[in-house]
Amino acid sequence: MSKKSVAPSLNDGVRVAVDIGGTFTDLVSYDAREHVVRFEKSLSTPEALQSAVMTCFEKAQVDISRLEHFIHGSTVAINAVIQKTGARTALVTTEGFTDVYEVGRTNRPDTYNLFFEKTQPLVPGTLRFGVIERMTAAGKAHTPLSEASVRQVIRKIAAADVQAVAVCLLHAYANPAHEKALGRLLRQAFPKHFITLSHEILREYREYERTSTTVLNAYVGLEVSQYLKALEEPLRRQSFKGKFMIMQSNGGVMSAQRAAHIPVGMMESGPAGGIIGAGMLGQLLNEPDVIAFDMGGTTAKTCLVEKGMPKMTDQYFIGGYQHGHPMRLPVVDIIEVGAGGGSMAWIDEGGSLKVGPRSAGSTPGPACYGRGGQEPTVTDANLVTGRLNPHRFLGGEFDLDLKLATQAIEQRIAKPLGLSVMDAALGILRIADAKMSFAVRAITMQRGYDPRKFAMVVFGGGGPLHGMAIARELHVPRVIVPPQPGHFSALGMLMTDLRQDFVQTKILDYASLTPSVLENLFKGLEQQALKSLQAEGHALDSVVLHRTLDMRYLGQEYTVRVPVPSSLPNAEALQALRLHFDELYESRYGHAAPDQSGELVNLRLTALGHVVKPSFASLQDKRIPAAVTQRHRPVVFSGVGQVNCPVLQRAELQAGQVIVGPAVIEEYASTTILHPGDSAVFHVDGCLVITLPVGAHHEA
Repeated sequence: MSKKSVAPSLNDGVRVAVDIGGTFTDLVSYDAREHVVRFEKSLSTPEALQSAVMTCFEKAQVDISRLEHFIHGSTVAINAVIQKTGARTALVTTEGFTDVYEVGRTNRPDTYNLFFEKTQPLVPGTLRFGVIERMTAAGKAHTPLSEASVRQVIRKIAAADVQAVAVCLLHAYANPAHEKALGRLLRQAFPKHFITLSHEILREYREYERTSTTVLNAYVGLEVSQYLKALEEPLRRQSFKGKFMIMQSNGGVMSAQRAAHIPVGMMESGPAGGIIGAGMLGQLLNEPDVIAFDMGGTTAKTCLVEKGMPKMTDQYFIGGYQHGHPMRLPVVDIIEVGAGGGSMAWIDEGGSLKVGPRSAGSTPGPACYGRGGQEPTVTDANLVTGRLNPHRFLGGEFDLDLKLATQAIEQRIAKPLGLSVMDAALGILRIADAKMSFAVRAITMQRGYDPRKFAMVVFGGGGPLHGMAIARELHVPRVIVPPQPGHFSALGMLMTDLRQDFVQTKILDYASLTPSVLENLFKGLEQQALKSLQAEGHALDSVVLHRTLDMRYLGQEYTVRVPVPSSLPNAEALQALRLHFDELYESRYGHAAPDQSGELVNLRLTALGHVVKPSFASLQDKRIPAAVTQRHRPVVFSGVGQVNCPVLQRAELQAGQVIVGPAVIEEYASTTILHPGDSAVFHVDGCLVITLPVGAHHEA
């Protein structure tokens, strides 16, 4: 790791982060002059997402003329792929390789499914065109680029009436000269089209994944660009002169200008913010290994954080492994299930109770919202069982209708199954908890991690409601509820550093490598990184660079990632790297081959531009409700029955205070449920740390 001097300072301006979810839009603002943090929330507006954003700005009374940084996370890009609403896109590649994108890999995700069908490509065969050219894997021109074939392809594209063009020439990662020339001609011919060149997105081998990533970028480019423009323009008209930043899938932020050019980098934009915040919080509490769990209104998401760093993956599938489109970029490794507060309960053809993945969203929302929703949801079940206060939802902004929730569960679930309303509600919660615990199991036990050795950080509006039940299911010993859990994803964005990732494929025999050769290869990436961050207006004296290598044994296909120090002074440093590779390989696979030849495959560089962050202690909600009349209420627990629980306001808690379950702790945008036997301590930094009884079993 190399570092350039000190971190930058925020002047006396305001920083705002906004996270748009399927049900709610969240805003967090930090005023550096007043050292004041504000939190607001409004129902999302799917028909015009920017409307909910502007509503949050108005509610928070943000002085836009003092706004220095506006950081935003959005699902616009991933929704365009999943819902197939992207631009009509053409693909141009080397002649003879136009079908690589459709052939893909021969993997069968569902081996015994006789009716399995491969994912349909976003670009059909009629819109894939080849040009005459050829680069070798070593980056040498084998066949020059034929301008005649390029002109012919341009005529075909013009006749095809497309809006975007993806260009992915063979081995352009090694030498992009032909791709650059082709890109210039295409941009001259189609100045209004969104044109993506593969080397501008990804300088790594694997032809199919590189092509798919390039196509994804072109496919969503127009929609993302239009959305960012629609969001930024109203702010600029109100004297916004600061930086507009976008949350990336890799857990960092980038400028809106870069996001408009590389929108594929924001596919998992929204969830990443909370994961980053969970890692920071875990380190603050001396819990470097945590399970981050985010339950919102539409979905629940979880990710493993090890030694303060979220687990990452370079092979991500937009839409899931079985039917998704591969994206070869660093992504926070998140598992997502359709179980949120708005997830609908229903009965299948066999008479079994199901929950999700369909969601009531913000329109019409759960039945208890009183906005026309008829289907019972997880939120309705929480209300019926007493977990939610009908008069304190969103700090009392609107009431929940217990009668409508009861009617929905009774008519759609209880009567058809011959159950009481309360048993049906408990059943809905139990099934939702089981679905979410399977997701946590997938990132822990299925990958060789023991959940008993982790703490769980729960956030989102529903995380503190369900976190204790999920932790019981997997025997997680401690649960941490951060300050402002209902806004934690937006808060994570506010505390996220600028980040860019760079990769260069360079396949070399490790034994023949010298320190000077490796240093020169990294210097090229570092110059590219510094130039890119400087173009985004970031001070270079605050940039931190992390180097890694992808290495493998000779004859293997896949690699192991090895951290590289900031300097390699001699051959002994190279040998130490090789020994570390053997150690990492043995740790992952249980064996190693130190006597076998090693091979360097990819050089990777992560550039971080640090930003000033508010302390967690400053994030505590000081808004004590004006009239809190409910200090106890009955809550129903499975296997225990109805218990008259104390109801506490989080804003009234004192540092060091201990709360013994069962109990309800309310705050502006979330509610924490302590089950019988749970014990919570309120820390000075505003966190609730909950200890579960040893050997506790699942309770709904």
